[in-house]
Formats: sequence, C-alpha cells, structure tokens
Amino acid sequence: MTQETKTLAELAALVEGEVLGDPAVRISAFNDVANAAAGEITFIAQGKYVEQLARSRASAVIVPHDTAEAALPAIRVKNPYLAAAIIHNLFYQRPAPAPGIDKHAVIGADCRIAPSVSIAPLAVVGQRVSLGENVVIESGVVIGDDVIIGDGTIVEANVVVRAGCRIGSRVILYSGSVIGSDGFGYATNSRGIHIKRPQVGNVVIGDDVEIGANTCIDRATFGSTVIGKGTKIDNLVQIGHNVEIGEGCLLVSQCGVAGSSRLGNGVVLAGQSGVGDHVEVGDGVMAAGRSGINSNVKPGAVVAGFPAIAYKDWLQAATAFSRIPQLIKDVRRLRRQVSEPAADEKNKETGDE
Repeated sequence: MTQETKTLAELAALVEGEVLGDPAVRISAFNDVANAAAGEITFIAQGKYVEQLARSRASAVIVPHDTAEAALPAIRVKNPYLAAAIIHNLFYQRPAPAPGIDKHAVIGADCRIAPSVSIAPLAVVGQRVSLGENVVIESGVVIGDDVIIGDGTIVEANVVVRAGCRIGSRVILYSGSVIGSDGFGYATNSRGIHIKRPQVGNVVIGDDVEIGANTCIDRATFGSTVIGKGTKIDNLVQIGHNVEIGEGCLLVSQCGVAGSSRLGNGVVLAGQSGVGDHVEVGDGVMAAGRSGINSNVKPGAVVAGFPAIAYKDWLQAATAFSRIPQLIKDVRRLRRQVSEPAADEKNKETGDE
C-alpha cells in the first residue's frame, strides 16, 4: 500500500502555520531531528536549536514563530509542540489487529460484541458485556460482568475492568491499569477492628480518556466515580472512590486523589501531587509537583507546596527556607554580641574584674 503524503503547504494549513521555503515539498512521516530521513518532517521547540537542522536529513521542519530562517523548508508556528503533535498523529497509524475472537479467549453469556471487535488470546470477558465497534481487547485482559465499552476503545494487556463499569469511546486503558476495584472504605469499632464498607457503585469514564499503566481507579461506595471526557491520566496514579474529575484534565505520574473529591475542567496536577478527601478544586487550577491540596482551591489558581498555597507565595517561602541556616548563625552571633556587654556591666557592678 502506497504511503500517504502531504505537501508542506497542506501541513501548514492544518496547523495554521506559515511556510518558509518550497511549499510543494512532500512529506510522508514525522520524526525527531536526529533520526528524520528524506521525506520526513521534524521540529524544534526553540530557536536556539536551529543550528541542529544543518545536520538533519529531514525534508522539512516545524519551527517557532520568531525563527527568521532555517536550513530546511519550514512551517513557522506559535506552538511547535502542538503542531508537531497534530502532524505526527496525521501520519501515525497504530497497528490494528484483525477483528475476531481468538479461540483461547473466554467469553461469557449474553454478550453484545460488534463484528469489528478484536479479542486476543487469554482475555476473559464476563457475562452481559457490551463491546462497541473496533474495540481492541489484548491478551490477559479481564472484563467483569455488565461492563459497557464504547467504539474504538483499546484495552491493553493485563488491564482489569471490574463489574458494572462504563467506558466511553476512543478510550485507551494502558497495561496493568485497574478500573473499578473496591474503594478504600472502613469503619473502626471500639476494639480497633476495621469493618469494611461495601463498595457497590461503579466507574464511569468519558470519551477520549487515556488511563496510564498501573493506574487504579476505585469504584464508588454508592453512585459513580467519574472521569470526564478528554482527561489524560499518567502511569501510577490513584483515584479514590466517588471522585469526580472534569473534562480535559491532566494528572501526572504518582498523583493521588482521595475519596469524594471533585476536580473541575482543565485541572493540571503535576507529579506526586495529592488531593485530600472531600476537597473541591476549581476549573483550570494548576498544582506544582508534590503539592498537597487539603482544602478547596478557587478556579484558575496556581498552587504549590504542602499544604498548597499560592505559587508566588510558595516561591518566596521556599527562598526564605534556604536562608534559614544563615539566619540561625546570624541570630547566635547577635546574641553573643548582646550578652557580652551585659556580662561586662554586671561584673563591674559586683566589683569583679
């Protein structure tokens, strides 16, 4: 099959960019500066890297809007990362397995499985499961009873989707993720014994969501744990029971969101940041890495630290913290300076020389 190509002018129109050089150059793939070959387009994020293009074998390049000239035909754009992502997606085709159910897969009773679905060996699908068009179920996946999965969703190897969960369309569940495990809910009696609270809700994941490898999303105690459409969750993230995450959020590796918290739309939690239970985080909030959010945050705020405070305040506090050792030395020195004259005066009063 002949690989599709696009002219540089067509790609520039796609990303709202400006062509520098020959607009008729044809492009068939995307690659980085070091590995790009003839017929491929690459990108640089900042103008200071423009000298790297002289050594590149690429046929064209995406450059920042303030780039005056480049060694290759170029597309000049405001956001090279965004343009690179759009063009890369245009040319990239994820390998699609052939439709069909492998004879070594286990399928429960009363399932509704579209003819275009692909189910790999050793996958287990429970009873009354519904799988939409072009769903891919890889090896080792376990899907519980009464699960619904929308069109075009990919469930990678060794994912577990527990009973009753709802997965939208074009979702990617990366290897090892667990959707719908029991929430962490216990009541403790007078003897210190922890009594488990039944977790009878489910997890609802919207369209175009990605759930990273080994991420766990707990089912609700009652009702649903909800992940809004377009949200992207990195590897090794923990989402507690009854959490509601809005649309278009980004949760980076090793984040944690405790039970019954609510994140608005467009929230960004950087790596290892955490949200306490029953906390509301407004739309557009950004939390720096290792932030600890234990109280409500207003929409649009940028926070950092533990407990999380305004980012600018945290920067001042962090700067002051680094000066504490010297401040302690200065205080001790001043104490000595104050105490020595006082001791001399006391000695004079008592006649001691």
